[in-house]
Amino acid sequence: MKNIFDKEIAEEVINRVKTLNTNQKAIWGKMDVAQMMAHLNIQYQAMYENDKFKKPNFIQRFFMIKFLKPIVTGSKPFKKNSRTAPYFVVNSNKNFDEEKLKLIDNITKTQKNGVSVLLSRETKAFGKLTAEQWSNMLYKHIDHHLKQFGV
Repeated sequence: MKNIFDKEIAEEVINRVKTLNTNQKAIWGKMDVAQMMAHLNIQYQAMYENDKFKKPNFIQRFFMIKFLKPIVTGSKPFKKNSRTAPYFVVNSNKNFDEEKLKLIDNITKTQKNGVSVLLSRETKAFGKLTAEQWSNMLYKHIDHHLKQFGV
């Protein structure tokens, strides 16, 4: 799995994002390209503004850590049409240019800050993550959706 905190990898991902256009159609799934970028931006919002997201109850969190965390943070790519957590679902229309700029900014900011900033944070769903888990989660999520749009 590529390390999203590596400057060259982050730039590679940003260049893929830059190739997206408003007419791009998904190979699978229901989101349009602007919704997909908004969906990715929610992950960064959850990382940096964690207090805006509700913490799962004990039973939910137990199952998330036990069964979902290895899927989300492991090195195996996501399957097409995988289920999305409710707070990551984007159904409304989004502004393509705004979401694209925000996504590029989020990738850049995260790479420049480095993984050390995230190591002290605890995710609401999975608790603390290692550097490899943070990178895997971020890279494979964005890679999955860029492939969804043929980029």
